[in-house]
Amino acid sequence: MSIGESGELLQKASTLLEELVGQKPVNRLSKSTNRDFGIRKGEPIAVMVTLRGDNAEAFLKRALEGVENKISSGNFDTYGNFAFGIREHIDLPGVKYDPKVGIFGMDVCVTTERVGYRISRRKVHKKKIKPKFRITTEEGIEFIKNKFGVDIA
Repeated sequence: MSIGESGELLQKASTLLEELVGQKPVNRLSKSTNRDFGIRKGEPIAVMVTLRGDNAEAFLKRALEGVENKISSGNFDTYGNFAFGIREHIDLPGVKYDPKVGIFGMDVCVTTERVGYRISRRKVHKKKIKPKFRITTEEGIEFIKNKFGVDIA
């Protein structure tokens, strides 16, 4: 969730995100100063959380229901990863509007990779992954269609 300012609004977004995913979010800091928006470098302006395993799948199912299980094919990159946005958090099933919190939107980014991809990230004996071992856009689309029943437009 990118808020664009620190303070009370960012704190509300942080508590809301913690309620939605059941995990404590981390503040993201601005990379540069922008005087027009009143943002200083190093100021917290967003919150994010990284989910893995069953928690990630459960939240992804809820998030996809929030966008009616429809994603554009343009949301996929060349490695099978995809991202989509949720305009209002109350679009998620089971979430009710709370006037004390307000309404927040969020971006959901999903990274897909094959078993053994850790070879490119590990500290010892790091190696490059050959293109035939990477996930393609078509494989990513098929995975999401089969696993979650999503319509790709």
